[in-house]
Amino acid sequence: MKRNLVLAAIFSLFLLAMSASAQTTDFSGTWTLDVSKSKLGERNNIESQTLTVVQTAKDITVTPATKRAAPPAGGGGGRMGGGMGGDNPTTYDLDGKAVETEMQTQMGSMKMTTKAKLDGGKLEITRTMVTPMGDRTSTEKWWINADKTLTIESSRPNRDGGTDTTTRVFTKS
Repeated sequence: MKRNLVLAAIFSLFLLAMSASAQTTDFSGTWTLDVSKSKLGERNNIESQTLTVVQTAKDITVTPATKRAAPPAGGGGGRMGGGMGGDNPTTYDLDGKAVETEMQTQMGSMKMTTKAKLDGGKLEITRTMVTPMGDRTSTEKWWINADKTLTIESSRPNRDGGTDTTTRVFTKS
């Protein structure tokens, strides 16, 4: 009897451990940028942004809708916020393998390599674009906070040779 009880306890712990390791964060939903809680940087001209996210076990599709402030008179415009593709839907494989694509830019066609990996509760997206000025790598780290807000921390090279970092905080609609 004791043996059966010990085996049942071990089996229950095994099932609990398997269940916990199989759980991942689901970013699906419509998320609205909370500008007051975000750190967008001085070159950023986002007035509002909504992300529609659809996540499966294999991939995540992000469709942004962004409203931008008009650039100041005589100014050269601000930095684009969000992902590298503007407001176009982007699908990321979640297996961490590199996916190569061609992207049309003002400077012509450029190769981009993207990796996305969902590890526990965090999503990390790395993009490397091959440009005439050398490779340019940007990263995004996504996580859901205890207050159920979504935080996306982005880091990308700037024109001055440094790095611009933004933190966008979203609430679920």
